[in-house]
Order: sequence, then structure tokens, then C-alpha cells
Amino acid sequence: MEAISTESRERDLSQLLALAERRVVARLNEVLDTAGCGVDEWRVLSLLADGRGHAMTEIAEYAMLPAPTLTKLIDRMVSANRVHRRVDDADRRRVLVLLTPRGRETHETLSGAVQAEWDRLGATVGRDDLALLTALLTRIAGRLA
Repeated sequence: MEAISTESRERDLSQLLALAERRVVARLNEVLDTAGCGVDEWRVLSLLADGRGHAMTEIAEYAMLPAPTLTKLIDRMVSANRVHRRVDDADRRRVLVLLTPRGRETHETLSGAVQAEWDRLGATVGRDDLALLTALLTRIAGRLA
């Protein structure tokens, strides 16, 4: 019996989503690696760039990380002087995470490089297709919540 190559078999939706995600993340990691940063840290930096400070649960949801993984990441970011923790003035039981000046500088430096990679991705995939995919995934994710 002849073996069927992986490329010639139809892939299901979960495989296609995983394949696209892995390829996009690999491209982003190449850009982010220059600052010793990964995609998870980039997501945290991007959320915190609003300057408001965010609780760990909010960051975990945004970065799509389980709490223990996020705690380790935030600890590393604290050690690298990219973020700091502060007790929330409005609710002393909550701890907020905020960017340090170094974290803000890292975010600003990487923002241009990440945007350039998104532009290259749009040119490779097609801007219209990328916009359509984004709209469809946003709709699907919202319906599956």
C-alpha cells in the first residue's frame, strides 16, 4: 500500500489553525529574538504599554497563558527590569503589573520591528486575505467563547 504524504492529505481545521499559528509565531520570534524576547513576553509588553497596570488574571487571559506559566514569565520580566509589581490603590488585595522605563523602551523598540513583520506577512499572504482571516477568526473566537 502506498503511503500518503502529509502534504497531500486534507488537514482538519485544528491542524490548519495550528500550522498557521506556528508559522506566524516562528516569524515573530525571529524578530523578537533580537531583544531576547518571545511572543508571550511581547503580548505582556503590548498589554502593559497602555500604562494602566493590569492584574495577573487579566494578563493571563490576554496572553493566553496559564497562571503558573505567567507567574514565571512575570518573575523573569521583573528580573530583567522590564516590569514591576505594585499593590492596587483601589483594592489593596490586588497586585498590578506595570512596565518599567526599560520595559517601555523595549516595547517601543520592538513595535516597529513587529509592525514591519506584519507588513511583510501581509505582502506574502495578501492584505485582503489577512484582513478576511482576521475578521473570520475574530467572529469564530467570539462565538466559541
